[in-house]
Amino acid sequence: MKKVAILQSNYIPWKGYFDLIAAVDEFILYDDMQYTRRDWRNRNQIKTPTGGQWLSVPVQVKGKYLQKIRDTQIDGNTWHKHHWQTLTHNYRQAPHFKDIAAWLEPLYHTPDSHLSTLNRRFLEAVCAYLGINTVISNSWDYHLPEGKTERLADLCAQAGGSEYLSGPAAKNYLQENVFTDRGIKLTWFDYQDYPDYPQLWGDFTHYVSILDLLFNCGPQAPHYMKYVRP
Repeated sequence: MKKVAILQSNYIPWKGYFDLIAAVDEFILYDDMQYTRRDWRNRNQIKTPTGGQWLSVPVQVKGKYLQKIRDTQIDGNTWHKHHWQTLTHNYRQAPHFKDIAAWLEPLYHTPDSHLSTLNRRFLEAVCAYLGINTVISNSWDYHLPEGKTERLADLCAQAGGSEYLSGPAAKNYLQENVFTDRGIKLTWFDYQDYPDYPQLWGDFTHYVSILDLLFNCGPQAPHYMKYVRP
């Protein structure tokens, strides 16, 4: 049984995204999809003393309404300084800030021209820290047929998958029979019932970048996840 998940890349996403990666044998970055503005592709939230704060990677979008995520270029070369300064300001009091910063800060000094490349680099670094060994591939490594559900099912089949794990939001459009006709089991991933962890700045929230968990819990982070093994 080979489990596959397919999802667009996000900028340092929340812990549930990494749990999905850890739950499968191959994770396909679906960056052949159209880039969507004001979405998770180029931004995520962190926690601050005054509430959530967005960290957004500036990208070139003017006149590029139909561009794919993989073709989306980063705009400017100063944003990374602001992001790191913001992370330092808000998390330097966290118990594991120094340890995480040792491998995280250098990632902000490596230039990238495209959003997909940047996102993948951060994803792989976090996976390495958490000990996630899932194979990460790109959707353009495969043939992409037409049809929303058909494309996902065919990608899974090409990857040799016998089970497809999908986020629950896709229940609104995925057709289960398209998978079953190919002999693929469709399973809905459950993002509920995560335990709270020691967190800075007021009321607890789960829905922030995984960096919040890493800065606060360090090597104990897997204990607050579902599929990452301590």
